[in-house]
Amino acid sequence: MNKSEILLKAAELVNGGRQETHGDTKINHEQIAEFWNIFLDEKLKPFTAITSDEVATMMALLKISRSQRGRANVDDYVDASAYMAIAGELKHDN
Repeated sequence: MNKSEILLKAAELVNGGRQETHGDTKINHEQIAEFWNIFLDEKLKPFTAITSDEVATMMALLKISRSQRGRANVDDYVDASAYMAIAGELKHDN
């Protein structure tokens, strides 16, 4: 898939099904920001790094946020579970 095809596919997704599945884009991203701000409260201090397991946890939070908006989508729950499993494995490996 070349860059033009990727951009066309992305346009299809954000202008079609994703809006229906995840609800209003602005509201969805505002809620994700709220979740991430709470999660990152201590991490936003100077010289504090975000770890790989925390990235996976934040991605689960994104999926949790999406599950609260728009049309019900089982993928949000499956993906959130997968991200938490990844986070647990990464945390255990640290």
